[in-house]
Amino acid sequence: MKKRKFGLALSLVLAAGTMLGACGKKDDTNGAEGGKKDAFTVGMVTDVGGVDDKSFNQSAWEGLQKFGADNGLEKGKDGFNYLQSKSDADYITNLTTLSRQKFDLVYGIGFLMQDAITKVADQRKDTEFAIVDAVVEKPNVASITFKENEGSFLVGVVAGLTTKTNKVGFVGGVQGALIEKFESGFKAGVKSVNPKAEVLTKYTGAFDKPDLGQATANSMIKSGADILFHAAGGTGIGMINEIKSVKQKDPSKEVWAIGVDRDQAPDGKIDADTNIMLTSMVKRVDIAVQDVAKKAQDGDFPGGKVTEYGLDQNGVGIAPTKDNVSKEALKAVEEWTAKIKSGEVKVPATPAELKNFK
Repeated sequence: MKKRKFGLALSLVLAAGTMLGACGKKDDTNGAEGGKKDAFTVGMVTDVGGVDDKSFNQSAWEGLQKFGADNGLEKGKDGFNYLQSKSDADYITNLTTLSRQKFDLVYGIGFLMQDAITKVADQRKDTEFAIVDAVVEKPNVASITFKENEGSFLVGVVAGLTTKTNKVGFVGGVQGALIEKFESGFKAGVKSVNPKAEVLTKYTGAFDKPDLGQATANSMIKSGADILFHAAGGTGIGMINEIKSVKQKDPSKEVWAIGVDRDQAPDGKIDADTNIMLTSMVKRVDIAVQDVAKKAQDGDFPGGKVTEYGLDQNGVGIAPTKDNVSKEALKAVEEWTAKIKSGEVKVPATPAELKNFK
């Protein structure tokens, strides 16, 4: 009887030892996984333009990749990643997915995601979110905006001093307060240096329809416009392609494109000697994405605040590629840049402000 009790007690001790050992191994595994999760992770959701739109979303993704490289992170759940939205119905799902995957910071790229970020931020309060080009007043959301009107003003100066027909065009995506900042600044820049110039305007209603951009460009060129500036994401690629097509058919025709968000010179190249890209209005979404991610990583997440990037912060400006821009126009850009930075000139950001601009 005593032997049985001793044997049972010994069995219990051994079993307990085995369980504790197993628990210890499980804890070690969790520790390893926890080690991976100790690294700051960041994800982003694109709008319908997609990560390779050669514009807005692509710039954001490049910024995220640079942040990852600077911090030794790899693409994936334990580092940095993105989810692409095929329609606006994907926004909430994609944002929620990244939050559930425990990303420390989740970006919503584009003002079209404002409603989705607002809803998901309420549901996932432990996740820090950031939205680009919109304001969401939530303690766990950082809002990133730009003074697109300032950068657009400068390419407007270039267009106004370059046009030979005194007709230029603006091709917008979805009309709203954001894209109207591009339009208003551009028109103000054109008129400031060339009051006789006419600016044709067309909103396509989409950021992901190159065919609409191409048709719009075709119509404007036929109407006499020789320089077209777009703020239309992937739709703007169609505008650029149409100008390339026109130039290829008639090399003597002087017609130019002005890109947006990134330096789009590579997209305007026809051959080694010909590029239809006059310049681009760069909007440094990449820098903003890196900046806010670094702040969040350092424990200084600007939740509930609006961080705005303008000429003073090098958040907007003219692209490095400007080989096709005259010295006269480049000098004028420098002069107007100084006036804007000093506060001497306040660039209009809305159609109403444009009417009163002098």
